[in-house]
Amino acid sequence: MGTTQLESVPEPKYWHLKTVLSEALDRDFAVGEVLPNERELAARFGVARATLRQALEQLELEGRLQRRRGVGTTVAPPRVGVAVGSTGHSWPGESADGWEPVDVAEAVPAAAVLKLLGTPAEQPVHTVRRTRVTQGQAVAAELLYVPAASVPGLSAIDAPAGSARARAVLRELQRLALDGQDRSVELGSARADDARELDRLPGAPVLLVTTRYFTTEGTAAVSVATYRADTCRLTFGDAGVEITETRAAS
Repeated sequence: MGTTQLESVPEPKYWHLKTVLSEALDRDFAVGEVLPNERELAARFGVARATLRQALEQLELEGRLQRRRGVGTTVAPPRVGVAVGSTGHSWPGESADGWEPVDVAEAVPAAAVLKLLGTPAEQPVHTVRRTRVTQGQAVAAELLYVPAASVPGLSAIDAPAGSARARAVLRELQRLALDGQDRSVELGSARADDARELDRLPGAPVLLVTTRYFTTEGTAAVSVATYRADTCRLTFGDAGVEITETRAAS
């Protein structure tokens, strides 16, 4: 069989530089150490800054580097998996789910979420914001969309705003009989609000995990969780896809 056109294409310069940088990280830098600025690194390795930037972005995507606000680019800690996925079925907010409610508001979700919920266009739903913290550092932010029909008893609860109101929505949701859930995962870029919450730069790589919770009557809630791609990995087993967190930097 002849050589294909792709096989004949030389390795991109930034990809080779990524390998060289990765070896340098193992040899010359400690976990948490701040890298020199781009000008110094480009001079050290004899490459253009644009090539260097591409290599650094790839290393960040692979979890070798972290870009921290007000600090710079640091060497990431080794990956240590902590399971956050489950083969069982449970509602958000049940014991030991690892998420902390922040607040809740009534808002019209994006069209893609409305389609998953099966609710009419322009109809506001309860939007619960939650965060997941590991070793004192936020590693994920979630928006949980709950239609009013899923929590009919909420109007009688005296919890007007904030985390108390968010917890009330979660408690009412748990009164339903969960029939199942499905989940999808895709790579994305951090929006400005998620980037602030996760101490990342806007546009940083993230994992978007969308979970649909349903009863025998249909979809009861939809979760869209944004995980830091530099602290998460996916593993595959007999039970399907499991989402695991890596240790957050100290």
